[in-house]
Amino acid sequence: MTLLITGGLGYIGSHTVLSIMQEYEDVIILDRRVDECLLSNLEKLSGKKICFRQVDLLDKQAIYQIFEEEEISKVIHFAALKSLPQSIIMPLTYYINNVTGTLNLLEVMQTFDVKKLVFSSSAIVYGDTSEVPLTEQNERSVTNPYAQTKFMMEQILMDLANSDREWSILALRYFNPIGVHPSGLIGEPISEHNSNLMPHIMRVAAREQEYLMIYGDTYDTHDGTCIRDFIHVMDLADGHVKALKYLESHKGFEAMNLGTGKGVSVLELIHTFMRVTNVHIPYKITDPRQADIVKSYASIEKANQKLGWSAQYTLEDMCRDAWNWKVSETNQ
Repeated sequence: MTLLITGGLGYIGSHTVLSIMQEYEDVIILDRRVDECLLSNLEKLSGKKICFRQVDLLDKQAIYQIFEEEEISKVIHFAALKSLPQSIIMPLTYYINNVTGTLNLLEVMQTFDVKKLVFSSSAIVYGDTSEVPLTEQNERSVTNPYAQTKFMMEQILMDLANSDREWSILALRYFNPIGVHPSGLIGEPISEHNSNLMPHIMRVAAREQEYLMIYGDTYDTHDGTCIRDFIHVMDLADGHVKALKYLESHKGFEAMNLGTGKGVSVLELIHTFMRVTNVHIPYKITDPRQADIVKSYASIEKANQKLGWSAQYTLEDMCRDAWNWKVSETNQ
């Protein structure tokens, strides 16, 4: 039986593919974009041939055809647009792509009686709250269209699991993934359009960007900058391996946090990066961004107890691996 991974060429998806292929023989990557270099590197690192299908989840017939041709038994669903600032500018694009794409996938899964799913959710569904660390029992409260799509998709999955007790669904609420595979062969896209913090640090470190913008330093935190739970992407990948095993013996819908359980400020991350790499990062303070959350870090007790999972990589590991990836990319 085969595992289907949607969005398998994305940042978190590609790292999870690598970890999954150590455990599963039959894996199909589905993505709407093609990246021959990434596919080649995944094959090099895994020592296995990659099965890839270029499909957009908005094309329901194409999804149907894959399920018709392959004996798919379970799905990991990453595929989604994920830029918070972009979602504010282009809300309809985000609702159509993320929600409609997910509905298409679920309808086809139901048609073929495939009812095991790991869903890529986000801690952003908790919204802006002073109740930290965040537990899975925290009230969900969204503040932007991207977060709203994750909220809506979780609700759809809850309703689906309540309607049919044969579904096994685990929504993994990621906190802030950074770092890359230690080989430096796969990593996170480092373009000016990526709104995540670490890619911008990389661009400044490589002198492709003059300075880093820090959005606000007057928040109610110890140094005035926002606090996040930064987690190494390889720890997230390991969480998915354990999530698939969990689905084998559990029914219904569950949500679990994946983070380190430690809050780190934006300035702390920058200073750690500079200390680990010995690369200076000039920065400027500017006005806070619309919809930015002040404090967000996880309680990971549930994932630890139910999955036997906890984060293993340090903040220093995350910074070191990210910089090695950027250096490797620059030298290619």
